[in-house]
Amino acid sequence: GGGDFSDLREIKKQLLSVAERSRERGLQHSGKWAAELAFALEPLPLSELPPPPALTEEDARDLDAYTLAKSYFDLKEYDRAAYFLRGCKSQKAYFLYMYSRYLSGEKKKDDETVDSLGPLEKGQVKNEALRELRVELSKKHKARELDGFGLYLYGVVLRKLDLVKEAIDVFVEAAHVLPLHWGAWLELCNLITDKEMLKFLSLPDTWMKEFFLAHIYTELQLIEEALQKYQSLIDAGFSKSTYIISQIAVAYHNIRDIDKALSIFNELRKQDPYRIENMDTFSNLLYVRSMKPELSYLAHNLCEIDKYRVETCCVIGNYYSLRSQHEKAALYFQRALKLNPRYLGAWTLMGHEYMEMKNTSAAIQAYRHAIEVNKRDYRAWYGLGQTYEILKMPFYCLYYYRRAHQLRPNDSRMLVALGECYEKLNQLVEAKKCYWRAYAVGDVEKMALVKLAKLHEQLNESEQAAQCYIKYIQDIYSCGEVVEHLEVSTAFRYLAQYYFKCKLWDEASACAQKCCAFNDTREEGKALLRQILQLRNQGETSSTDVAAPFFLPASLSANNTPTRRVSPLNLSSVTP
Repeated sequence: GGGDFSDLREIKKQLLSVAERSRERGLQHSGKWAAELAFALEPLPLSELPPPPALTEEDARDLDAYTLAKSYFDLKEYDRAAYFLRGCKSQKAYFLYMYSRYLSGEKKKDDETVDSLGPLEKGQVKNEALRELRVELSKKHKARELDGFGLYLYGVVLRKLDLVKEAIDVFVEAAHVLPLHWGAWLELCNLITDKEMLKFLSLPDTWMKEFFLAHIYTELQLIEEALQKYQSLIDAGFSKSTYIISQIAVAYHNIRDIDKALSIFNELRKQDPYRIENMDTFSNLLYVRSMKPELSYLAHNLCEIDKYRVETCCVIGNYYSLRSQHEKAALYFQRALKLNPRYLGAWTLMGHEYMEMKNTSAAIQAYRHAIEVNKRDYRAWYGLGQTYEILKMPFYCLYYYRRAHQLRPNDSRMLVALGECYEKLNQLVEAKKCYWRAYAVGDVEKMALVKLAKLHEQLNESEQAAQCYIKYIQDIYSCGEVVEHLEVSTAFRYLAQYYFKCKLWDEASACAQKCCAFNDTREEGKALLRQILQLRNQGETSSTDVAAPFFLPASLSANNTPTRRVSPLNLSSVTP
């Protein structure tokens, strides 16, 4: 039943047997996934090991062709393998026949893509085999002749032809027929774009569903739910699984809990020191923390293990990027893409490097590729927004930042970017909403309140502006560490003027004194203190209305309109 992990030995048997069956069909990744999971469970005694799958009459007839073809297949000679499997009737040999044809088409397409790593439009290079495969597989499907593996391949073909709805139905069917095959679940993960779609799927009630749900929650940024699922899987007996540990690390990376993610990745490296998967994510964390020595060590280490893996190229790219060698970084991200054009992270990171090199058109190209590979990559949408911001095209910006925000509703960076966009388009009410939301969801960069305050200033809403600056100052000083914030002085300057206008002399002089601590506001602070002193000496009492208006020094008045009324002519006549 769903989530029933009472019989771990039975689960171990199922995993060992499906690992074997996947390998026989050349499905390396699903085989590896099952084997890794099985390895995390207690070993079985000889008497309990799963028997090899029973052979049918058809299997026996196809055995020679299958054995020969499988050896060609393992050497990546796909056309040759398919040639010797023509006319095979058994499920296993038929699958290998179709799969060889599929992979042959993919390999040719990838080679074609690599040869022209320029601006490739999606339609230019196709896997030529797909249409024929779809025709043949759909006949078999109608006749109900496809087993779980066959259904999986049919689903992949449909997805590659962009027939998403049909593909989802077929993958769901595949999961029902053969729930142990991880490949089908993983394909579903890539096709389900939101929680609503997930609700309407009728999934088989099996323990595999728990792994699927945890994975899709991570993908959909529902991190709380994902972490709960993984915790319950660990409690059920999978505490040694490197797959689960790496997924938990990725989940913490997605909610930007960097310390937690780093410590889990370090733990994972102890357990599985030659692992390369997910190390690109690990390097992103080291990059964000500017941990040069650690990133350098990781890059050298992976280079020794396997320097022609996409993850290795990305780690090296990040290393060069952190050292501000952007051309070199871009080169390594390009190398990653030559190795695997569908590797998402590299497109996005390459976009960032082109941005650093001020090559906006190349950046746009790279981000668009990333989105083609995965519509859920918020970093690519965000990157596109930034590129169009540099090109001063706020309407485009708005569209891309909106998409990024939909994918990461609680990420303050997207909200601040949206707010800035609305501000440029003069939609100030919308901008205010965005900044306020950014503050409410927990502002990473602590800029939202300042931006909100400046908006209120523009709109002459001085009380609200003052409120925002006060909150901002409390915020900055409450973190314990006062980060070098440019805007702290701005806030004190505004508050000093605000209290001065309100004739709250004590508050005004307190803020003016704070201004004296910063280089850019020191003079104004002193000037204001002198004024306050003067007014107090003239017997000005606090906050009673005074008729006589007073002029502030130019740089101090709230909206920075010059208060000097000297015509340029007079000025020019004054000789130095």
